[in-house]
Amino acid sequence: MLDFNVRGENIEVTEAIRNYVEKRISKLEKYFDSSMNAKAHVNLKVHPDKTAKVEVTIPLPYLVLRAEETSPDLYASVDLVTDKLERQIRKYKTKINRKSREKGFKGVEIPNADVDVDDGEDADSSESKFDIVRTKRVSLKPMDSEEAVLQMDMLGHDFFVYQDAETDDVNIVYRRNDGRYGLIESND
Repeated sequence: MLDFNVRGENIEVTEAIRNYVEKRISKLEKYFDSSMNAKAHVNLKVHPDKTAKVEVTIPLPYLVLRAEETSPDLYASVDLVTDKLERQIRKYKTKINRKSREKGFKGVEIPNADVDVDDGEDADSSESKFDIVRTKRVSLKPMDSEEAVLQMDMLGHDFFVYQDAETDDVNIVYRRNDGRYGLIESND
């Protein structure tokens, strides 16, 4: 089900730490389709003030689960980030299942992960402020604007590009300065 990529910054990832991370985050598998395979990217960082930050990203086809937590204890941070991810999954599945019932479907499972994620490497940098220094490739999945806003909020981004499920157009939802949301529709 979940494969783990656990990295440490300013900390050695011991077998005990790795086992704890995998044990806690594996509890999320109960929310996924049993045939699903996904990779959980876990970054552990200890700051000079001895606080521990845990970041977890799990890319899925219709959802990218991402959460981070900082606390005085590494193990507590792992627990907190796992709880946060579980709340995200529940919120997403509740919303999707509600929409499915409204449209006459019986239920929705989160399917296999096949998101093309940036490898984190920056392109060649130069002096121009207009040079593109990072490229991300994404697979646009059909959804409605409400699902796109939910996805954007879960990622913590200010905008989200998606394919409209009804029109197949590429649209963008974004967070406005007043805290509300905007929608940019393609004009093709």
